[in-house]
Amino acid sequence: MRSLNRPGTPDGHVCGIDTAMEVIGGKWKVLIRWALHEHPCRRFGELRRLLPGITEKVPASHLRELEADGVVHRLSYDEVPPRVEYSLTEDGRRLNDALQPLAAWIRERPASRALEEKAHASCHCAIQVHYDLPDDPGRWS
Repeated sequence: MRSLNRPGTPDGHVCGIDTAMEVIGGKWKVLIRWALHEHPCRRFGELRRLLPGITEKVPASHLRELEADGVVHRLSYDEVPPRVEYSLTEDGRRLNDALQPLAAWIRERPASRALEEKAHASCHCAIQVHYDLPDDPGRWS
């Protein structure tokens, strides 16, 4: 479910950056993608447990948006009870690769280190997001 943030243009976007920011999303989309990177092929409930504090509605809507953007793959099994698994697509893995230079830029900023330390001290998440991405791009695939 893509939202059009610039109604004056045919596709709703002015440049690639606003399109990218829409796909990258906010706090929860980033954490969902990170959880799927660290724990591939997760069911909805498993994914939700990896993200304490998230409501049931948020991951459901964000997973639909990420699927529509081609970043997340949804695999539905024809079983009773129903079983659905989510994983990153190749584009989702490429998005993680593309964010590495941004993470490197953040790591170099003194102000961001102080913010990261503050966030790390107060984070009660099962997944602690930080800016220490691996130097080896192969780790992301």
